[in-house]
This record gives sequence, C-alpha cells and structure tokens, in this order.
Amino acid sequence: MKSIIEKYGHKRVMVVKGGITRHRSIFNGLKVFAENEFSNHPLQKPEVVIIHDAVRPFVEEDILSKVVMAAKEHGAAGAIRPLVSTVIASAADGCLDHSLERARYRASEMPQAFLFDIIYEAYQQCTDYDLDYGTECLHLALKYCKTNAKLVEGTADLWKVTYKRDLYAAESIIKDNLSQQVCVITNVKEAVAQVGFLLHESLKSQIKVEAISISLSKNDSHLQNILSGQCYNFVCINDKKCAIQEAQQLVDMLEKSNIPLLYPVVLILVHLDISENISFSIGMEELARIKKFAREVKKKNILVYGLLIQYEDHLLLQETVNSAAALITAVIKDRNPELIGQLLVA
Repeated sequence: MKSIIEKYGHKRVMVVKGGITRHRSIFNGLKVFAENEFSNHPLQKPEVVIIHDAVRPFVEEDILSKVVMAAKEHGAAGAIRPLVSTVIASAADGCLDHSLERARYRASEMPQAFLFDIIYEAYQQCTDYDLDYGTECLHLALKYCKTNAKLVEGTADLWKVTYKRDLYAAESIIKDNLSQQVCVITNVKEAVAQVGFLLHESLKSQIKVEAISISLSKNDSHLQNILSGQCYNFVCINDKKCAIQEAQQLVDMLEKSNIPLLYPVVLILVHLDISENISFSIGMEELARIKKFAREVKKKNILVYGLLIQYEDHLLLQETVNSAAALITAVIKDRNPELIGQLLVA
C-alpha cells in the first residue's frame, strides 16, 4: 500500500493496520482521529467520515457528495440499490421457510457517511460479537446511537468486484471509460490537415474528438487544456517518416501532466503517404525505430502504435480514412499492450 501511495504521489494519506474483521479494520481507522494508538500525532477530527470498500472501485463523486450531505443532516447515510433477486429463508430441513417481499427491501451498498462523533461512539460501544460478525455500519449507528440513517439511491456502478470473472468486467469498464475521447493532432500542411479533418468527421460518430492543427514544438494552450482534462488517447498525423521526434515531444508533455500515472495512455502515430509510388513506403529501419520507441515509452505507461494511411487515388481517400478510423477506435478500446510498436495499414 505504501508503495502505491509513493508511486502515484498521493498526499494526506495515512495507512492504518487492518483488523481481522471488517468492523475491527474500520474501528482502527476511526481511532487515528481520536487516539494515539496508531500515530504519535492524532489527525484533526473530521465532521464527517466516509466508509467505502476498495472492491467497489467505480464510485462517482456525485454519490459521495450525496451521502455526505445526508449524513450532515441526519447523522448517518448510506447508498442503497434495488434487490435483483428475491431473498428467502430456509428451514432446518433445507426446505423453504419463507420469502421476503422484494419491493419492500433494498441492498445496502457503499459508500456510507457518518458524523464522526456518532460512528466513533457506536464502535466504542460495540460488543466483540458485533466486531467479529457484524457487517452493517448503519445498523451500529442505529443500535448504539439511535441514529436513523438516510438511505440514498445509488447507481449501478456500485457493484462489488468479488469473483475472478468480475475482474474482467472491471477491466472492460475501465477501458470503456478511457475510450470516450481522442485528441487528433495534425501539423499545418494542407494534405495532413485534410486527412485530419476527414478523420475527425469519421471518428466523431463513435467517440468524442478534439482536433488540433499545430506544431508540437510550440506550447499550445488548447492542447494544454486537453491534457489537463484527462484525455487518454492521442492520434498524431504526420507526413514525415515515423515522426518519432515530434512524438517524443508529446510524450514529454504527457509525462509533465502526470496523465499516464494512473491509466495507460494510447498514442497512435499515423504516417501519411501521399506519394504516387504504391510500394510499401516504410522500411525495416523505420519499423524498428517505432518498436524501439514503443518499448521505451511503455515504461512510462504510454502505449504507442503505428498506422500507415497510404493512398494513390484521392477519390478513395475517404474510404481509406474510414478504415483508419475503424482501426483507431479498435486500438483505443482494446488498449492491448502486446501490440505496441506494430504498424497497422489502413
């Protein structure tokens, strides 16, 4: 955990040793604000504390804000979701005893928020049985502090990563979230700008596109705004062979922005070949340079792919660009690190 905090540069984070059960771990966390057991210098006691599960990684800021505001007013609050299955009780012989009316009940989810004094007092009064076998924090606030929690309707994103198959679903959600926007960068040359415009038009039906026509050697405020807006996908179009130097400039800018720190950034280098020679225009030396560059920047969490747009007949340009857009969309959505440095051909 400490290595993760250092890697991602988190500030104002204190790691507290967990207990053998959920409630004992939460109690240890609360003690940091009131006792000297885990720190020589107790932290300033907050008005509200939020309790959340790491196995629910897709919590949105909106639901956090809602439970905090509700906790300020009611003393405690928690997210809930409709039950998707009917809850039944079995008898001692293994047969059905009774079932609950699903419409009357809800599934308790995280996050939950509490006035600090309420939840800390509740944990102080807990029995060992509560700490070892209990699972519901809202119940503790009700049982020991007579605090009726406000229930806040949560979103479907609060689902719990429990089984191995859930990891694949979580990965898919992360990839989908990272694939919502792409920045298309072209230089000011007419042919390159034209392809950039056509690519923008072809891509925008599938993904949000920001198009910029600049030289990467210049400090462009529009590009800086895109970087600060957490865009994770970039397409650089150039008619120079490979254009590794300009790509390196973008990599340097991405590093300074810290965008690749948390999630991998996709960088697609588009080589535009408008020569009338229909022979394959990129040689083995250039391909080797792309692969070497891709391996180097992968260490910085940037995934580099090559794409060749080659056409002789301008009448077929739109068709070629549509093919390129399909490849770009697929690469962005898949984000496969095993394919870095490969050259795709539209």
